Amino acid sequence: MKRVIGLMSGTSLDGIDAALIETDGVRIASFGPGETVAYTREDRAILQAAVDAALDWQFTGPAPDFRRAEAVLTDRHAEAAERVAAAAGLDLDAVELVGFHGQTVLHRAPSGGSSGQTLQIGDGGKLASRLGVDVVHDFRTADMLAGGQGAPLAPLYHRALADHAGLDGAVAVLNLGGVANVTWMAPGRDPVAFDTGPANGLIDAWCVRHTGEAFDRDGALAAAGRVHDATLDDLLQHPFLALAPPKSLDRWDFTLEPVRNLAAPDGAATLTAFTARSVADAITRLGRPDRLLVTGGGRLNPTLMRMLGEDLGVAAEPVEAVGWRGDLLEAEAFAWLAVRVERGLPTSLPSTTGARHAVSGGRISRV
Repeated sequence: MKRVIGLMSGTSLDGIDAALIETDGVRIASFGPGETVAYTREDRAILQAAVDAALDWQFTGPAPDFRRAEAVLTDRHAEAAERVAAAAGLDLDAVELVGFHGQTVLHRAPSGGSSGQTLQIGDGGKLASRLGVDVVHDFRTADMLAGGQGAPLAPLYHRALADHAGLDGAVAVLNLGGVANVTWMAPGRDPVAFDTGPANGLIDAWCVRHTGEAFDRDGALAAAGRVHDATLDDLLQHPFLALAPPKSLDRWDFTLEPVRNLAAPDGAATLTAFTARSVADAITRLGRPDRLLVTGGGRLNPTLMRMLGEDLGVAAEPVEAVGWRGDLLEAEAFAWLAVRVERGLPTSLPSTTGARHAVSGGRISRV
């Protein structure tokens, strides 16, 4: 068993999740402290500028200069790791490995028989040097080189958590970050996973535009509005939703254009209904789960959770219902995956990303 810190920064650019677990990359021995650290307004602006530059670039021509964003990102992740070690009462030399996801600034799914491309910025070597701990990073590239989507990467950890908790039957674990992805687990089968469509990304962008807030706190704006059925139908015609899994997307593959003429509450309600319906339609194609467990920031939106339950016909439960830590689950996942990379164990399967074979992704920067 190893003491490992996992670090995650999602596409919502809201902050860093950091968590310590003890694991051998198969079993989970214990869960240590963790925390979520919000980016400052200045840091978030720097990271958003990097995302904007990447969206303009689209992997064509000379790459943008990401050095400023990468330096900020790496420093903030180092600080988060230092705080988690301190909270555990550990010196960093007692931490044996760090899993560092970095920040996704651009993701292009495979298409037409061509491999996809993905970019997570963050300097694994600099982080290892500062912390004095080996760092595993660049988790997604190897999967994409093997024909996979490069996402989602948490499903095998979901399976480990389900085994640890003794869950049985058909369980769907839904992550509602900027993008929504689901892991479907049934007895005797490899987990099936894919992105279903937007989660909080469009709702957050709408709130920033119309209220100046970074998200719809408590789902209040959506609760005050009315779903425009015709607009919802237009949103549901997006070609991504008709694709069979495995599939993945970039947060920015969907836009606010269809709701541009709606009042702020009605736009929020319609976008929230879009997330719920697209998730429910995707899960229904797999079957009816015995339990729907929800992680990510979307689980804190009661309007979205209610709509999900109504559309799917199964209560949407936060993962805390089975003792998991919804704010830290993805950070834990990259800690667990880091050990698997070091051991050469798979971090993705054909059933979770569509890769041609099981892949152990990630690179290790040694101290």
